[in-house]
Amino acid sequence: MDLKEIQNLIKFVAKSGASEVKLEMDDVKITIKTGEDSKGETTILQQVPMMGSAMPQQAAPAAQPAAPAPAPAAPEAEKPKADDSDKYITVKSPIIGTFYRKPAPDKPTFVEVGASIKEGDVLCVIEAMKLFNEIESEVSGKIVKVLVDDSSPVEFDQPLFLVDPA
Repeated sequence: MDLKEIQNLIKFVAKSGASEVKLEMDDVKITIKTGEDSKGETTILQQVPMMGSAMPQQAAPAAQPAAPAPAPAAPEAEKPKADDSDKYITVKSPIIGTFYRKPAPDKPTFVEVGASIKEGDVLCVIEAMKLFNEIESEVSGKIVKVLVDDSSPVEFDQPLFLVDPA
């Protein structure tokens, strides 16, 4: 992606009224976050080539906000391996919030990889608006993988655990 295309993308995002757009291509990852500062400029917060070397930040003038436009779709390169994960059940987050593996900082985790679980066992808690919601298993089996780091934000329907029902 060349500088001209990036500048056009910045102008498009500024005109669309979208507050944030993330774009990942084969060699570039760009996050554009609009926020009117004192000069009325929209800035790119992050533009990092996937190779690792940093690229300079760019700025372009902001335009009048219009109707929001859909964000560019992310590539489908993050599909799990079909042969391994087909036999596992994915436990997904029922709410948006912060994922915790422990009931309290000084307590042990609810489940570890390799632990046998049964339906109704508490797997984790998700904090949403100062409420801690226990997430219970809907299946019996064995924890194969924990997909989220402790104390990290999760989205609705985000995979949390892989369970082997065998």
